Amino acid sequence: MGAIEDVYADLEADVSGEEFREAVEQKVEQMGGLADEETAAMLIAHELSENEVNAIADIEPGMDEVKFLAKVTSIGELRTFERDGDDEDGRVINVEAADETGQVRLSFWDEQARSIDDGELQAGDVLRVKGRPKDGYSGLEVSVDKAEPDEDAEIEVDLDGRTDVDSLSMGQSDVNVRGIVLDTESVRTFDRDDGSEGRVANLTLGDESGRIRVTLWDDRADRAEELEAGTPVEVVDGYVRERDGSLELHVGDRGAVEAIDDEIDFSPETDPIGGVELDQTVDIGGVVRSADPKRMFDRDDGSEGQVRNVRIQDDTGDIRVALWGEKADIDLGPGDEVFVADAEIQDGWQDDLEASAGWGSAVVVLEDGSGAGAASNGDSGGASSESSTGLDAFADDRGTDDGSEPAGVGSDDSDGTGGEQIEVTGTVVQTGDPVIVDDGEETISVETDEHVQLGQQVTVRGQRRADRVDAEELF
Repeated sequence: MGAIEDVYADLEADVSGEEFREAVEQKVEQMGGLADEETAAMLIAHELSENEVNAIADIEPGMDEVKFLAKVTSIGELRTFERDGDDEDGRVINVEAADETGQVRLSFWDEQARSIDDGELQAGDVLRVKGRPKDGYSGLEVSVDKAEPDEDAEIEVDLDGRTDVDSLSMGQSDVNVRGIVLDTESVRTFDRDDGSEGRVANLTLGDESGRIRVTLWDDRADRAEELEAGTPVEVVDGYVRERDGSLELHVGDRGAVEAIDDEIDFSPETDPIGGVELDQTVDIGGVVRSADPKRMFDRDDGSEGQVRNVRIQDDTGDIRVALWGEKADIDLGPGDEVFVADAEIQDGWQDDLEASAGWGSAVVVLEDGSGAGAASNGDSGGASSESSTGLDAFADDRGTDDGSEPAGVGSDDSDGTGGEQIEVTGTVVQTGDPVIVDDGEETISVETDEHVQLGQQVTVRGQRRADRVDAEELF
């Protein structure tokens, strides 16, 4: 083979051998004999390959030009517009396309748009696209310079545009995702720059690939209060944005969140409690070992807040979790299995670490032993370890083969002492062994090494004693 054929054989670009030779000959002529055929061939090969991207997820708005493969998922309507100084109207048609990594809107102009409107392009066609990317109103857009069908290429994408949580990428629009509602929040209002009032609410959505926070705007915000945790839903025509380094799925006027009948599996993956560190944001899960009563407090602005502390244990350790705001109302008690997403690890009582679950966190009470295999959650930003644990790791703590409760969770050991480690806040009504604390609802016996005084308002940690005493019997 000659020099041109050798370079072409190593070229990974959508151009025929004849087109490549013609381009090389033109380059030699342009350079006035300063480059031979081999040099010109290498220059042309570089020009052809430098804008090639492997996937839609690699496209960025700042690129001058890109070349990529994409599968047409839907075709919009032809629109006309007036051009300044031109008697003939311009034409544009938007086409939604996707590959296995994401979605993109393709804008075709004038004659290309007319051809598409005449039916020369169909949903399901795979295109080789060359164009200029930009950040459009609803996400990534590519203004198409050239697009040709490739009948031999295969892209595994459903034509309905449905994807899973793990496949979402920044800038996607017209996204359809099915999942299960993990957590919801109340509607909040805010003032826009034009003086109008806006409304926003959030819910957390999970599927078998992961989870994502969904932001609902204005009229769509009410869905967060209408849907209950555990409801299977489909988000229709959402768009992906980034907030504080994490992706969010947004739903505006064009979108919807619809309840569906499908069964959807959500298998949370967790960071080991024993490996969390200060200032991390982690996903943790475990069995609730103790649950304090809800406490009310006054904020600096005069409003009233609420918090409830629970202690969660997995096979690597245990940690106190502070549930703030609406999360303090979650029906949660000893023996329940819970998953807490995006909890912030902070300094806690007596310099112990504690997890704070507030706005932006999700708290999910799991049913029927829902669990995950041992793995670390890749997007949590939390502790990473080869011993990262899923919720199956403490499945044996939830019960026995005969359906009875294990010791330490609502049962008595043979020596009359429960194995449950608790933290209780209240008034000391008896000192000694055990200490007895009245939390306002019941009196609780705690075996502890802590020094307390009669009548003192304290938070006591220790081992719950199975025997409970009526406060009236103490006086």
